Amino acid sequence: MSASNALEVLVQALSSGSVRVVDLTVPLQPSTPVIKLPEMFAPSKPFALEEISRYDHRGPAWYWNNISCGEHTGTHFDAPIHWVTGKDYPNNATHNIPVERFIGPAFVIDVAKEVAANPDFLLDRDGVLSWEKRHGRISPKSWVLVRTDWSKRPNAEAYLNIKDDGAHTPGFHKSAVTFLAEERDVLGVGVETVGTDAGQAPTFDPMFPCHTLMHGSNKFGLASLMNLDQLPPTGAVVIAPPLKIVNGSGSPLRVLALIPG
Repeated sequence: MSASNALEVLVQALSSGSVRVVDLTVPLQPSTPVIKLPEMFAPSKPFALEEISRYDHRGPAWYWNNISCGEHTGTHFDAPIHWVTGKDYPNNATHNIPVERFIGPAFVIDVAKEVAANPDFLLDRDGVLSWEKRHGRISPKSWVLVRTDWSKRPNAEAYLNIKDDGAHTPGFHKSAVTFLAEERDVLGVGVETVGTDAGQAPTFDPMFPCHTLMHGSNKFGLASLMNLDQLPPTGAVVIAPPLKIVNGSGSPLRVLALIPG
């Protein structure tokens, strides 16, 4: 099949519903949870919406707003330049990453039961290998998304789950990150939590292993995803282009998945 025919088939499949689009993006609003770092580090601003005009004396025929937030707010993209280990790669920021790297097949690893029993659950290499025995090998240039159902938590307090000793949220063991980046050559990983690392990651060795190792391998991260329970383990395609911010370390984005209807 030619490329033009393939695109025509895709358009027809979307129109007929034989391919369905799933929105993996949380709503972006002032109440959207933002990661909380220890007080010694500079904080990220929450999302804010400032009305410019709304069909009134400030602009009689139009409604629009100013927006402000940190790059890593809500459902967002982490570029390699975001972390010190990825700062020296060429084309490592949101404006110059080759656009074909934003699209790839999705492999969805479901650990929701494990996380329900232990909010500090870490997916390790053995866990990934066990998933592959059931669903097949993870292919290169793909997105690996980890379903935890964390996005279903009822409010920001439960979502951030901060205790006296810091946040308690699931994430990756360093063995899984190294395996996915080096042995499977993925595009990146995606999670339902506020960041790609576990809540207790500041205490790990290395600190923040997903950021340190994934971006150190020139890979990406997607955080604060939702609706991963609507995706099959294999067979979906994820489209995740960040805003084209010059020298941006990341940005909010709208992540879409194409799945069989």
